[in-house]
Amino acid sequence: MFKKIQERIFPFIIALSALSVSASAAFYSISGLSKLFAGATFAVIVMASSLEIAKLVIASLLYQYRKGLPKLLKYYLSVACIVLILITSMGIYGFLSAAYQETAAKAGTIDAQIALIETKRDNIKGQLAVYNEEKISINGAVSDLRTGLSNNTIQYKDKETGEIITTTSRATRQALEKQLDQAIERQTVINSKVDDLNQKLFNYETEIVEVRTSDAVSGELGPLKYLSGLTGTPMDKIINWLLLTIIFVFDPLAIALVIAANYAFERIRPKTKKNLYGEKVIVEDKDDVEEPDFDKSSNIYNHVDEISNEEPSAFPEGYTTGINEIEKQIENTSKNRKRGPKGLIALNEKLDKLKGKDNNDDDLVIRY
Repeated sequence: MFKKIQERIFPFIIALSALSVSASAAFYSISGLSKLFAGATFAVIVMASSLEIAKLVIASLLYQYRKGLPKLLKYYLSVACIVLILITSMGIYGFLSAAYQETAAKAGTIDAQIALIETKRDNIKGQLAVYNEEKISINGAVSDLRTGLSNNTIQYKDKETGEIITTTSRATRQALEKQLDQAIERQTVINSKVDDLNQKLFNYETEIVEVRTSDAVSGELGPLKYLSGLTGTPMDKIINWLLLTIIFVFDPLAIALVIAANYAFERIRPKTKKNLYGEKVIVEDKDDVEEPDFDKSSNIYNHVDEISNEEPSAFPEGYTTGINEIEKQIENTSKNRKRGPKGLIALNEKLDKLKGKDNNDDDLVIRY
């Protein structure tokens, strides 16, 4: 029972999957084609929608009537289906590439913004390096001047007493003090400049961090950037490979699922054929026919008695073989072939003669 339920439900699952993949492919293809031909969006949508429906119908038609279609029509429909698959793939490629270009453009804008901020930051770093060098030089000069002021002593011998007197040089002290005041003033200015530059540098670094953390686009392109850095291949080339892989699987898979759905529904449909009287009769599969189970303990002679008690055939042995052969020829003959010596009409007439229909010749049939 479970096997029967599985056989009945699974074709519907295949059909649902085929319709979902086909609908997705059609949506992406129509959207992509409408972007490629933006000047006539509505007309392109109508045209692409009709082509998508026709493609699915062609795939089902080629499978359902694969034996009866004329060869020329079959070849044309096959080529048309392949061309429609390529058109759908082109539309999907256009849609996905447009989406990538939009994301890449946003990422490029953010990268340019970050690059501009980094340029300003590097300029501040250069100025800061110059002022730091000058600051170091002035700090050394101030230290030397202070040392000079502390060591500003001169010695001379007093003429009256003859003693060595140590004192400071007033002129030297005044010159050193003046230079020290100028150095300290310059030091103050430089310290103020360095503080301002450090504040600007901090602001630029903060702005870069804010731009990067508020960027949602970089997260979308993160895997592609990682692959690009890992393989050394440009990101545009990687996305092109990815898009080609998608389009060569997407729509062909949809068509394959449509054909698979037709095959599955054909399997669950009961097989019929016309009998000798033109009536449709259900043909059972060989697997569904139960083999007779004879009891091993039964007597073989009883089986022989049953065979001997069967009603004898109404036809001679030779005629029975001929009837079977003609019946097989009728089954193997196409329904469209009615005329000719091997047509259905001629074969049915031969069969009727052998069975004694419309024939009063007693030599052909044994009547009781």
